[in-house]
Amino acid sequence: MAQVGFGVLGALTAERDGTALALKGPRHRAVLARLIVARRRVVPVTRLVDDLWADPPPAALGALRTFVADLRRVLEPERPPRAPARLLATEGPGYVLRPEPQAVDAWRFETAVQEAAGLPADRALTRLDGALALWRGPAYADHADEDWTRAERTRLTELRLRAVEQRAAALLAFGRADQAVPDLRAHLADHPWREEAWRLLALAQYRTGRQGEALAVLREARTVLADGLGLDPGPALRRLEADILAQDPALDLGPDPVDDSAAGTSTDAAVARLWQRTATAYDRTLALGARARLESTVGLMRSLAVSGGAGLHAAREQRSAVIAAAEEYGDPELTARVIGAFDVPAIWTRSDDPELAAGVVAAAERALVALPAGDTAARCRLLATVALESRGSREPRAPQAARAAEAVARRLNDPALLAFALNGRFMQSCTRAGLAPERDAVGAELVDLSARHGLAVHEVLGRLIRLQSACARADFAAGDRHAAAAEKLSDRHELPLVGVFTAWYRALRSAARGRTAEATAAMRAAAADLAGAGMPGLETGLLPLALLALRIADGERRPEVDLGLDWGPYRPWVEPFALLAAGDRDAVRAALRALPPSPADLLYEARCCLEAVLVVESGDAELRAGVRARLRPAAGELAGAGSGLLTLGPVDRYLAALAD
Repeated sequence: MAQVGFGVLGALTAERDGTALALKGPRHRAVLARLIVARRRVVPVTRLVDDLWADPPPAALGALRTFVADLRRVLEPERPPRAPARLLATEGPGYVLRPEPQAVDAWRFETAVQEAAGLPADRALTRLDGALALWRGPAYADHADEDWTRAERTRLTELRLRAVEQRAAALLAFGRADQAVPDLRAHLADHPWREEAWRLLALAQYRTGRQGEALAVLREARTVLADGLGLDPGPALRRLEADILAQDPALDLGPDPVDDSAAGTSTDAAVARLWQRTATAYDRTLALGARARLESTVGLMRSLAVSGGAGLHAAREQRSAVIAAAEEYGDPELTARVIGAFDVPAIWTRSDDPELAAGVVAAAERALVALPAGDTAARCRLLATVALESRGSREPRAPQAARAAEAVARRLNDPALLAFALNGRFMQSCTRAGLAPERDAVGAELVDLSARHGLAVHEVLGRLIRLQSACARADFAAGDRHAAAAEKLSDRHELPLVGVFTAWYRALRSAARGRTAEATAAMRAAAADLAGAGMPGLETGLLPLALLALRIADGERRPEVDLGLDWGPYRPWVEPFALLAAGDRDAVRAALRALPPSPADLLYEARCCLEAVLVVESGDAELRAGVRARLRPAAGELAGAGSGLLTLGPVDRYLAALAD
């Protein structure tokens, strides 16, 4: 089918498969423009007549129908006689134009500007350049005097001015401040009242080493605003002037300029350079006593954390120092904000740094005691932090904090707070077997909440939680959908850690379908991708455990294990298999009785199944009933698959063996 497009960012144009269409007279063009302004909504014929004629003649309605008929012949020449029009349709009391969403240049422009706001600086710059290139002149240029275009022209013009400033901000963030200066100067020549443009110009001058010129720009802005509008500069301009005078190091923050000679440099190295600059700025702002900079530092740490690898490691490394610095002020509200601002979504239920986690929990508990009573965002974030950082533990305080955080967030009706609190609830949903449905409900709410409120990173979290729950049910059709959705969001928002989990998911899917060789290769590849991702709580011991689970799922009951491998936290559940392979059943029974309590994490059912194999093979009837009781709530599930990483096969197989 032919593609018809329209241009309104300048004089009105129409084209069909790239060929310009002849639109006849000015009233034909006015009808078309009026219908485009309506944005796919019906315009009654009475409204069209009033808009087209200041004093409608008696034959106005007939003339309007003629204009519409002429336009239809131009826009849809292949339409058979008397067949209903699809593009310019009659509906109810009027007419409606229904072009495709990308068929109108103004609509493409809006979409591009909105999308650019969520992109990294380099990609945002490309997107904005393309968007601004769509403008050929003033919007609806040949209908500029019509009342029915006024609101739309004003809206589009304002959006264009913001896009110019957004592009300048992207240049600054990308380390190309020198290129932003002339563009901003030209922009301000036509629009001298735009304070954001003055702010960006002064900042660009400062970042190119011209501090004096930056201050001169701010003085010029003050004069222009005072003489033209009788106004003083707003808080953003006043704050920038103070920061320049203080030579605030935060003004220099931003990605390093592109260096072609470093084209082969790794992402981790770039992150490390960025972190070094941030750490230097952080040290200097403490000397200035700038409390707000502590919170800004946490915001940057949060951004680094979701990048994984060196960024995640660096953020984790500096977190306790930032919290300690906040506590030194003796201000519980500040401490609460600094602790709670690190709301990085977490999918794995074992801590990467238990010592750091314990310190964060202790600081959060101290701040909770010092805070005034009552529902506040600060209290909610502290409670959610306690729940998150207590992952894997069996302390009763952790699930209590998760419930309290969720209740406060719901009472405050704050979507971002609720997403954070739901993450805490998820972390405390592994206290026993069979809780995959509860986790799935949390994931479903996160997906819905985040999609409605633009919380992209938490939407990814919800998708991964639902993926895990689908694996527990062996519903791989649902798993595929959630994996694809998570990867799409990951591509759009540059969240590299998502691919780690979806790679393990596909290895698990192969294992569940009995494709052992394929699963083994996929697990080894996934483990290689996981190395260096900055998640030791997930990585340590995972590959040997997953390969052992694969062998047991294939029917091995006395698998030989290599205790020389790094089994990490799973070692106590693996060592008895070495004793079993050696035929020492008494030693196996003794080892089973000495097992520590299983952590409350996503591999709880997997450990229960390892115990089940050992209990059955060692003939320990005394332990049999206890293991069966712990595993029974997961009946009908795939053992360990709720982790989204590995499986030992159907839980029912182990329950049956324990019952025999």
